[in-house]
Amino acid sequence: MSKRDDLIVKYAEDIKDKFGEAPDMDLLTKVTVGLGPAIYNIDASKVSGSDEKELETVKKNYLMKKLGMADDPKLMEAIKSVVEKYGSSNRNKHRAVIYYMLCKHFDKASIY
Repeated sequence: MSKRDDLIVKYAEDIKDKFGEAPDMDLLTKVTVGLGPAIYNIDASKVSGSDEKELETVKKNYLMKKLGMADDPKLMEAIKSVVEKYGSSNRNKHRAVIYYMLCKHFDKASIY
């Protein structure tokens, strides 16, 4: 398996363990591929749930730019909800998992 495939398996395990869901592997793969080389960078591949600036970046760059959503307080509520479910004590919140969960939350899989 390639390094990306290994990461996708790790992300799928996180979705099962932290969110109690069986991941849609096709969508998870597309979200991961969409992140490009960022998944290989330790810092860029993670999201700091306690950093408001980081959460704002997720909102602007992913929800608004990539998914084409209008700015709305519900966007930040959804991000915080996903981060909370992921576990505030978990320091390794993978960006691909958070983006995947947000994509599912807003039913935007068709974008991929």
